[in-house]
Amino acid sequence: MQLLKFITAGSVDDGKSTLIGRLLYDTNSILDDQLEAIKNANRKNDDGTVDLAILTDGLKAEREQGITIDVAYKYFQTEKRKFIVADAPGHIQYTRNMVTGASNSDLIIILIDARKGVIEQTKRHSFLAALLSLKQVLVCVNKMDMVEFSEEVYTNIKEEYLTLGQKLGLKNIDFIPVSALKGDNIVNTSHRMPWYTGPSLLDYLENIQWEEQDENKPWRFPVQWVIRPQTEDLPDYRGYAGRVIGHGLKLGEEVLVLPSGVRSKIAKIEWNESSLEQAEDGQSVVLHLTDDIDISRGDFLVQATQPAEALRNLEGDVAWFDQRPLDTAQIYLLQNHSKLTKIKVSEVEYKYDINTQERIFGEDLHLNDIGKIRIKAAEEVVFDKRDEYPQNSRAILIDPRTNLTVGALILTGEA
Repeated sequence: MQLLKFITAGSVDDGKSTLIGRLLYDTNSILDDQLEAIKNANRKNDDGTVDLAILTDGLKAEREQGITIDVAYKYFQTEKRKFIVADAPGHIQYTRNMVTGASNSDLIIILIDARKGVIEQTKRHSFLAALLSLKQVLVCVNKMDMVEFSEEVYTNIKEEYLTLGQKLGLKNIDFIPVSALKGDNIVNTSHRMPWYTGPSLLDYLENIQWEEQDENKPWRFPVQWVIRPQTEDLPDYRGYAGRVIGHGLKLGEEVLVLPSGVRSKIAKIEWNESSLEQAEDGQSVVLHLTDDIDISRGDFLVQATQPAEALRNLEGDVAWFDQRPLDTAQIYLLQNHSKLTKIKVSEVEYKYDINTQERIFGEDLHLNDIGKIRIKAAEEVVFDKRDEYPQNSRAILIDPRTNLTVGALILTGEA
């Protein structure tokens, strides 16, 4: 059964948690004790019905304030598909949480309040979806019951968002008018919007398809751990554990070790105490090579015929998460997969105006700003360009003084 990972994003009070709660409630994906607990909760809607947002608001502060602070993950399935859904916070100060959830998602649901239309947070989340190269964007125009289920309101928002999507380069955008509170077009299509002839949200999620990953794309294998038991039974055992990215990793294939540049071949692929002829995308395996090579945690094994980039001078787009502005005199740590590399930001080329998508030159990057930076690394950073392989272009920046993640980075190429 195929798995779909998606995230909901939008501004404060757009109804993200309510939408997920309604989806879980109407698909009978709530355990009896959970249902009893929310019925006994003090939070009610204006009409006296149960506030389904409680299902994803797990923190005490979230329940007290009626807002989402952290990313909440929920799991459910239907007869057609399994789902992992991430409910991301809408407040601008929790942008980092939204980026975390979106980086692991196939699809993003952007909620727009029908009364407000496209606002700054809509543009911010759409911008991040474009930077992360998410495969699919679904815009749910929520609270249609507040605008008397007006087709004109829905059409105007749709046209405004399509203009934004075109500016950002979002390719696959779909729209559904919904009322999460009342359940319109969530699981079943609504008789109160006869002018809408598309699928309900659940029907859409069960059947959405996108281009499968190109099987001709090169595979990558970031080494998570070097296994050397050195016991009497296994005196010479040397395995490299990690998770495969991409397709085509086969027994006997020539590999290139980066950043060292040494070549070898795959002698054995171990999985769950058995040997494989080929490893699949996303599979966690242990690889053995035909040669004894000095390989450490954080090194990459890549397809020799289609190697990744390995550069010390690079550039990328960054979403800045720290209260302190980005400091070009400070040393930061760049982490991609399990590799930590010391870097300095040599230049902030520009930052983006979230509302107009224009470039602003000559300004520092502050909390929640998004901009283009140039980086000098202490050693070669292994990655793929975003346009070629988005999944292997993402990294984070860490401030070694606080050990806090201060930025999400999408590497775009050589500086």
